Amino acid sequence: MQIRYFAWVRERVGVDAETIDLPDTVTTVAGLIDWLAARDESHAHALEDRDTIRVALDQEHVEHDAPLAGAREAALFPPMTGG
Repeated sequence: MQIRYFAWVRERVGVDAETIDLPDTVTTVAGLIDWLAARDESHAHALEDRDTIRVALDQEHVEHDAPLAGAREAALFPPMTGG
């Protein structure tokens, strides 16, 4: 799966994108966030306040309980404001 990071999430993780092989046990967006946060300190720091992280699967905004099945890309980003 391709993972893309935006704004301060990208700055804290240290990369804008990465391709990963998820374990079979990671089946939801929440599980993905938890798994990523457990990978290393930079991911843990970027994802420490999981409730603020927004996610899009294949460019569609989803909730944290959304299933990952069939998704090719996940984008993680902070809340956006208008302007």
